[in-house]
Amino acid sequence: MPPSIYTQLQKRICLNRLAIVGSVVLAALNIGCDAKRSESGGAAVELLNVSYDPTRELWRELNQKFTAEYLANTGVKVTVRQSHGGSSSQARAVIDGLDADVVTLALWTDIDAIRRAQLVHDDWESRLPNHASPYRSTIVFVVRRGNPKGIKDWPDLVRPDVQIITPSPKTSGNGKLSFLAAWGSVITRGGSDEDAEKFVAKLYRQTPVLDSGARGATTTFAQKGIGDVHLTWENEARLEVQEAGGALEVVYPPVSIQAVPPVVWVDANIDRKGTRSVAEAYLKFAYTDAAQAIIAKHFYRPTSEKVLAEHVADFPAIELFTIQRIARGWGDANERFFREGGVFDSIYTGKSP
Repeated sequence: MPPSIYTQLQKRICLNRLAIVGSVVLAALNIGCDAKRSESGGAAVELLNVSYDPTRELWRELNQKFTAEYLANTGVKVTVRQSHGGSSSQARAVIDGLDADVVTLALWTDIDAIRRAQLVHDDWESRLPNHASPYRSTIVFVVRRGNPKGIKDWPDLVRPDVQIITPSPKTSGNGKLSFLAAWGSVITRGGSDEDAEKFVAKLYRQTPVLDSGARGATTTFAQKGIGDVHLTWENEARLEVQEAGGALEVVYPPVSIQAVPPVVWVDANIDRKGTRSVAEAYLKFAYTDAAQAIIAKHFYRPTSEKVLAEHVADFPAIELFTIQRIARGWGDANERFFREGGVFDSIYTGKSP
């Protein structure tokens, strides 16, 4: 018998439903493809650069230069958003879900923490020149106008009449580097680890405030007027003095640590978001002559020998020791000095009231 009108109607409804579902699935797939094509198809692309405290001004200018060149060369409009804070805190935020396309942090250990969370590939150091570090820096002193306490070298910091401002090594790359620079200032002059620990313990007994990041410490010293000397990044010191209008001065100690801030694209995030080609181009741009000139302008030491030679007068020659002078590497230093119960904790918890 021929199928009833009711049965034919049921079949027709089912076929229509299948067609609708198929159209929805196809549309969803097309949206996903369009998102991945957006980098090269002329649509806008947005990147999030998660960075450490004092890089605001540097990356703001680098972003402007990069986005203008990328638009001119590809027709794709790129917007770069910035997030800033203490370097170790920023690494923790990325691990906890902050959706960074790239991270430009203060220390190797901060990137390694993100790698260990399986967000960055194991080969990250070899993907860009100079172990993925487009600039160098160091730790210097900022003092009040006229240097009233006569601070010229590390031993001057622990005189009883001197108060020191520096951020916490538990959260800040500036804080960790200040600690390591102070420790290394003893070791590089023939002192023992015991001598270095005694020196650093004195230094932190004379540190009234430990801000969470470099910019907070700058505010404490420059705006609140607390302390006699500020231990900070070279670039932050130069900006701090410029903005103080003659109220502050930079002092270069004879010896300090060589800082090598690394940069990396966050593989898990850019593959999910479809931003890999733009994120890679963004960090590779930091090695171009145009970017290296901007880096020097903001008082980071460029890794380009050519650009560094053009700005050599801006960077006083001091002895810069590497992390290997005081530890086997950055990972070893982090574990020894800054882990829970490490050297810093033992020094700081024993701080006199």
